[in-house]
Amino acid sequence: MLALRLTRGARPAVQLRRLLVAAASAGTGFLLLCALGHAIGHPGAPPDSLLRLVWCTAPLAATVYFAVAVARADPGAGPRPGLSALGLGPVRMMAVSATATALTCALGSVTALLVFLHLRGDLTGTPFDGSGTDFLAAGRPLPLPATLTLLTLVPGSASVAVAVALRPREPAGSPSRSGRTAYGRFGAYRATAVRETFGAYGRFGRHLEPAAHGRRPSAARQRTPEEARAHLQTQTQTQTEQDRLPTGPSGQDPERTPGPDGTASGLRPAAAVPASGSGSGTAPSGLPWGIAVLAVGLAAGAYASRTGVGAVPGERPGALAGPVLAAVGLALAGPGLTHLCGRLLQSVRPGALRLLAGRLLMTEATRIGRPLGVVCAVLSGAYALGSLYYTDGRPAGPLALLGVLLVIGCTVATLLTAAVEARQAHAGTTAALLRLGAPSSTPRRAAALRAGALLALFGPLTVIVAHLSGLSPAP
Repeated sequence: MLALRLTRGARPAVQLRRLLVAAASAGTGFLLLCALGHAIGHPGAPPDSLLRLVWCTAPLAATVYFAVAVARADPGAGPRPGLSALGLGPVRMMAVSATATALTCALGSVTALLVFLHLRGDLTGTPFDGSGTDFLAAGRPLPLPATLTLLTLVPGSASVAVAVALRPREPAGSPSRSGRTAYGRFGAYRATAVRETFGAYGRFGRHLEPAAHGRRPSAARQRTPEEARAHLQTQTQTQTEQDRLPTGPSGQDPERTPGPDGTASGLRPAAAVPASGSGSGTAPSGLPWGIAVLAVGLAAGAYASRTGVGAVPGERPGALAGPVLAAVGLALAGPGLTHLCGRLLQSVRPGALRLLAGRLLMTEATRIGRPLGVVCAVLSGAYALGSLYYTDGRPAGPLALLGVLLVIGCTVATLLTAAVEARQAHAGTTAALLRLGAPSSTPRRAAALRAGALLALFGPLTVIVAHLSGLSPAP
């Protein structure tokens, strides 16, 4: 019930993305039902029916990928302050997001079932008559267990993927709860696990403070009048600097740290202030692996095109493995290439606009680069597989076109959703730039510069990989 209320009260943009997820789920469910109908109508050709079912894994994976991106970009999916007291902690919010995704995909599956039954004539009594409709299996009963299993495949997979993607994670620097608690002297808690030898606490009295025994430190002495006057001047100057600096909301100076006696001891060290964009200097680690897999895929495709064994694509596994490996390598290298593109934007004496665009690309290399690499991989793989399967000029069937449109549409929609998520993550930075006096067109110009740089890098690369992967075999 809570998931339904949150779904109904979401923003129009969130509702539009969920409708797109439902449409993708409907298309995938229709393809699965068509594979079932082909198996019912052709009981003597199980390999063909199994091949159709295997080809449905690509739209299924694209739909689940898009559903996870939509759930992650939902503003209501994250934990909010104060909701934990009402029982809506991170785990509960994750469960709510998974339930909302399952309901959205279930709506699409029900729509697919209704469309499939309408085309079969089970609802109107008149089946759809046309060429290439043997996958409907009109006049034959549908097995209920197989139909329900195929229809629940998309909602179940999407909800599990959302639950895994949005599961609460502990910060990297936080101590593990499962680890053993380290105790110090006399049972006191300590942060380090370094053990001390027996008797180290009282050995030679080094841990005993002199003031605790009522004795004055030996190094202490009475101040001279000159030293007392200098100390008074230093305190006065420090108090004047404190009055000039702005104070925080609680009245405490944010740039000063309290000393041991409770007074401000001076300015905070520069090392204690976190540097902005410190995480953008770390490049993603998937670029070497992506280049290696891409090279292996191109080599496999070139070898298969050189040998030209077999006339049917199913008889040339190397010709199919080449485009698949090339697409996987391009998807793995996407974040690294995006980080490299951001670094190239900041080279050769950059201005403020290039510096801003390049820094944002480096910061969001993983969030933007991964779906961008997937889009390039899908485009290159679709071109390569089309050139391998339809070399004789015969047109593709309606189900093949539907599957290609589903995969391309889901990946492009995932890329746009990731761009929206990155924009929401940097809303504070954009507002700070506008408060500092930057023109209102600066964020748009930086976004256009980032898009142009990514298109200039990934566009020719996709075309080259698609052309090399789709080389026709030698006669």
